[in-house]
Amino acid sequence: MSNITLHTLTSLKQKGSKFSVLTAYDATFAHLISSVGVEMILVGDSLGMVLQGHDSTLPVTLDEMAYHTAAVARGNQGAMIMADLPFMSYATPEQCMQSAGKLMQAGAQVIKLEGGAWLAESISLLADRGVPVCAHLGLTPQAVNRLGGYRVQGKDSASAQQMIEDARLLEQAGASLLLLECVPSLLAAEITRNADVPVIGIGAGPDTDAQVLVMHDMLGITPGRKPRFTRNFMDGASSIEDAFRRYDTAVKQGSFPNQDESF
Repeated sequence: MSNITLHTLTSLKQKGSKFSVLTAYDATFAHLISSVGVEMILVGDSLGMVLQGHDSTLPVTLDEMAYHTAAVARGNQGAMIMADLPFMSYATPEQCMQSAGKLMQAGAQVIKLEGGAWLAESISLLADRGVPVCAHLGLTPQAVNRLGGYRVQGKDSASAQQMIEDARLLEQAGASLLLLECVPSLLAAEITRNADVPVIGIGAGPDTDAQVLVMHDMLGITPGRKPRFTRNFMDGASSIEDAFRRYDTAVKQGSFPNQDESF
């Protein structure tokens, strides 16, 4: 696979072609995921839960994110690498600049931030300095204590309208990508339709430009209750690599997610 760039992803959106995203946290899985044609790897702060055993993403540090981003970069075979800025590492624009610089130097090519309109200044500063940004809207796990748990967001008209306005504002501020998590399908479809930048969904229905899953969820190895929006791609697969390939194909053919895997 030739190196994926933002131009690649934007061109896919313009052509109406979907692309796939998976999390990875080390060189071996980054190599496998990128080798089957997945366009983007997310080094997610989800590592706090699936690798470290925490009950949320909040304990993850910036140094840990840089460590795992560097590992993924060493194994990557041409996918675009996106990395999360962890909890309270971007509380001010100045802190955001420093934290983003550390992850970019570790090998990230896109920085993902969770939040709404308050991020506009930081996104603008990053974009002006050549740092691509993905704005994460909807269920933002770093705010789980304020949200009262892992709940679908944008279910009522007021919160849906706020999310539409936030998406528009953050794109205007310079966001190169949007990510919608646990959002009703109709709302996600509207945001995707009106955005000029690619929109990635997780639990946001089938109409976003791309889908992302936590690798452990789609391999069926996450302990406990599985989120509604996941699918076990190891079921029927001949290998882990085959499961990654089946996920990539399902996303691009539009068979994942289905109605039962959406809100």
